[in-house]
Amino acid sequence: MTEAGVDRVYAVVGESFLELLDAVQRERSITLVSARHDAGAAFMAEAEGKLTERPAVLLAGRGPSAANLAVGVQTAYQDETPMVVFLETPAMDPAPGGSLPASDLTAMFEPISKSCVRAQDPDEVPGLLAEALTSSREGRPGPIVIGVPGDAWGVPYDSAKPVATVRPPATGTLGRSADAVAQLVDEARYPVVIVGGRARSAREELIAVADELSLPVYNAFRRQDAFPENHARYAGHLGLGIPARQLDALERADLVLALGTRLDEVTTQSYRYPTPQQTLVLVGTGSDDTPRRGLTFRIDAEVEPFLRELRSVASPRTRRASAANAAVHTFMTPPDTSGNSRVHPADVVRALRKLAPEDTIVTSDAGNVAQFMHRYWCFTAPRSQLGPSNAAVGYAVPAAVAAKLAEPRRTVVAMVGDAGTLMTGQEIETAVRYRAPVIVVVFQNGLYGGFATHQARAHGRLAGVTIPLVDFASWARGLGAAGYTVDGREELEPIIASALVRQRPCVIDVHTDPDVVTPEVRLSGLLGAVRPQPPVT
Repeated sequence: MTEAGVDRVYAVVGESFLELLDAVQRERSITLVSARHDAGAAFMAEAEGKLTERPAVLLAGRGPSAANLAVGVQTAYQDETPMVVFLETPAMDPAPGGSLPASDLTAMFEPISKSCVRAQDPDEVPGLLAEALTSSREGRPGPIVIGVPGDAWGVPYDSAKPVATVRPPATGTLGRSADAVAQLVDEARYPVVIVGGRARSAREELIAVADELSLPVYNAFRRQDAFPENHARYAGHLGLGIPARQLDALERADLVLALGTRLDEVTTQSYRYPTPQQTLVLVGTGSDDTPRRGLTFRIDAEVEPFLRELRSVASPRTRRASAANAAVHTFMTPPDTSGNSRVHPADVVRALRKLAPEDTIVTSDAGNVAQFMHRYWCFTAPRSQLGPSNAAVGYAVPAAVAAKLAEPRRTVVAMVGDAGTLMTGQEIETAVRYRAPVIVVVFQNGLYGGFATHQARAHGRLAGVTIPLVDFASWARGLGAAGYTVDGREELEPIIASALVRQRPCVIDVHTDPDVVTPEVRLSGLLGAVRPQPPVT
């Protein structure tokens, strides 16, 4: 692990890896991060891999521990994040009358990992680890799960293999591919680019290509830091609730270049794009081979060298800017909320964006809260967004802890709802213990907002989605962090400014308007009733 550049190992400390834990603790170049829950540890490992593009190591103990962290492994698989997971399997020589036997859950991880292997002998483990650290980053990145017998860690290893380095993909055909794409771009009337997380490292080349070839660029779902949102060629974020005018460039396109991205359901706007009439060029290693109607070219190469080659052969073009760029500025402008008696979620994002440094790392859960951040933050700095593209709730707080450990000089802000906070928010104590001064902003409206929206639309009534208000400021102080409560809009900026200069984890509990469930929707309008009252504290 040391030779491969692994910086941190995440785990809930237990008896499954006693010898390994002791060895990691004695290795000064690696930090053992002891989390409070397995799901939190898994989200931390996933967030570090997503931010740094280097795999963190995650330890999964027996039975319940492994089951608890499966959501983080599945997130890494779906989001193409490198990760290495050690999973305890039954002992080679189980002692009679010993501790509870370990369940072999290796098969459970096979559908949600890039590969899943079992070590049959202790001497196999170093080689399997070396290969996993490499293969988790090659092709389509993802989690590698290694099952290791519980009693293997105490056996001396004499046959350790040197850790391999990431092998660059073959590039013999890169020039010919770039020539072909350059011709397609030159002949296209309305080419457009969709860029994903695996193109983050190609940011400067991407900006240069967009400028020289006059290409409108969309960011894929929750990958808003791939291309700067204040750039003149930015066409928008392909997220939820995107208005038709912002999709102008994509609707008119005759050529779509998808760079380092999975064309998932949200990014494609429910698989509406690319249309069968649009030519699609997929660039990225290990790209999806799913068939589609319409002409498709797949280029198995890293995005950065491909774009560099494309720049060298393509002819500069001047094209009129799409209406999507003008529409996106209107879409991202926060509304006038002066008539609101309670704090509007847009007020929170606006105040944070005004006061936080430009390169702040923002983490978020799935759920309605994220929609306000997606729309109003305006991501301009590289590697500044961490969010799961699946429906994982409870990601934001652990991800913020990992981001601060990986990037200690940058400000890290987690934006999370009250429901998600109580799923994994105990990892604030982990932040306290490891001196990671993150800022957790809780949008507390007393609702499971996403589910309430669906219920109101489908049935015109709510069931089981209201939750009591929690004193998150006191709760945070009990965990060793600083805690603040915001009841009015005028309190936002002073409290955020105070939190930004504190050298300790901070929780800002903002009581937001429960009627405002998305940037466009009020719950009372869906229910056809009076404004819902917040729960009694």
